[in-house]
Amino acid sequence: MDFIVSVLSFIVALGLLIAIHEFGHFWVARKVGVKVHRFSIGFGRPIYKRTFTEDNIEFVVAAIPLGGYVKMLDEREEDVPAEELHRAFNRKSLGERFAVVFAGPALNFIFAFILYWLLFVIGISGLKPIVDAVEPNSPFALAGLQAGDEILSVDGRHTPTLEAVRMGLIETVIDQKVVDVNVKQDALERTLKLDLTETPVDSISKNLLQYLGITPYRPKLIPVVGDVVEGGAGEKAGLLNKDRILRADDTEFDDWVKWAEYVRARPNQLMRLTVLRDGIEISLDLTPAVIETQNGNIGRVGLMPFVPEDFYQDMMAKQHYGPLESISASVVKTWDMSVLTLQMLWKMLTGQASLENISGPISIAHYAGQSAQIGILPFLSFMAIISVSLGVLNLLPIPLLDGGHLMYYVIEFFRGNPVSENGQLLGQKIGIVFLGCLMFVAIFNDISRIFS
Repeated sequence: MDFIVSVLSFIVALGLLIAIHEFGHFWVARKVGVKVHRFSIGFGRPIYKRTFTEDNIEFVVAAIPLGGYVKMLDEREEDVPAEELHRAFNRKSLGERFAVVFAGPALNFIFAFILYWLLFVIGISGLKPIVDAVEPNSPFALAGLQAGDEILSVDGRHTPTLEAVRMGLIETVIDQKVVDVNVKQDALERTLKLDLTETPVDSISKNLLQYLGITPYRPKLIPVVGDVVEGGAGEKAGLLNKDRILRADDTEFDDWVKWAEYVRARPNQLMRLTVLRDGIEISLDLTPAVIETQNGNIGRVGLMPFVPEDFYQDMMAKQHYGPLESISASVVKTWDMSVLTLQMLWKMLTGQASLENISGPISIAHYAGQSAQIGILPFLSFMAIISVSLGVLNLLPIPLLDGGHLMYYVIEFFRGNPVSENGQLLGQKIGIVFLGCLMFVAIFNDISRIFS
């Protein structure tokens, strides 16, 4: 089921983002009078095709959903009748050609802005950034952070949720500087100096908060059964709703997380379980089922915890703005994510960050599935991030990408005439090699993560 959700989420997200990108090219091309032959989402064999408008434009959905294209009338690719020369892409002015090519990435940024605006208007909920423990000699410990502190802002940016803290720290780790962190400590506000100058950039792709020495506070959930999965090991053992799990063998439990970890570590191992039912202690024999995962076998008993309605209420915060405030917040967020993507690319190019940070289609599908299972808002946030990434990557000055064509147009502007066909052909070969290597690294990383 996880695999199916990941695949479907990946197809929906990437298909929509590709369609938006290509629609930018398509719409501006039509506006400046360029004749369009085909609008394709995906590459390879068409699995759906439809023709519309008086120009018989083909709308195609192809089998490989890893890109798309808009095929336009162009003398460099076909013989163009004299009466349609004015509609050929290559006959348009430099400004019009630039606009057609730039429109694709631009629409990705606009779409990300719209998604962020929607998220800010609805409100992004998350746990309050309260610290449970600080690792000795860690960057945060050296800055003076203490257990029980609440992080109010990072580098001047308000951080009402734990996710906001993480994003603020990611940006400052990439800059590798000393940053101000405002905290509420013993009912007073203090400003700490967090030194990130020696923090490796690669730490952002791991558990950054843990690396910097923070264990976030999460309230303990008492191990009381809220639901029993039909046919699971828990049902077979005789567990019922509202049973309070006291101990397994000689280990006592006051937290559901500890109980779950105990079960995961004991696949197919008989345990003597003691539960409290209606004020009476009852002993049961429980053997967790064996579940195969990428990291080995784990135990599962098919129990869901009982979560009181107000359990997370005091620990939750919401990053929320009004419709007008959300406009500026969304512009800033889209800009920040774009700069962050460029900075990370530059760090990898200069060897300051590992190429292991590059993710391929398998990882993207995994993240798509995870976000979709959490809820619609995390999925929209995921699409916003990918939309920004598509916009930034397509603007890189690499032949075959939109940025490569824009680079040719900038050269044409200063030279007064287009780049020669031989020059463009050489650029295409370089672009193919570069993109091929990039795809190889991305897929290699995906496969390495599966087996690691």
